[in-house]
Amino acid sequence: MKTEKIYIDTEYIKLDSLLKMGGFGTGGQAKLLVQNGGVKVNGEVCTMRGKKMRAGDTAECTGIVLEVCAK
Repeated sequence: MKTEKIYIDTEYIKLDSLLKMGGFGTGGQAKLLVQNGGVKVNGEVCTMRGKKMRAGDTAECTGIVLEVCAK
């Protein structure tokens, strides 16, 4: 499984924005991925696209893990 680090300089990033930054398409495509249960947050399926992701959290989709890191 491939892991990519996404660096943020704010307290949190919303899940759909994280997916966009990670290259999972447009905001609309990210929204559908989340709503259809295609994303795991910290190992559990998450259907809340506005979920606040903080440093240390991970989102997994299609075999790629996005790890939120503080700058």
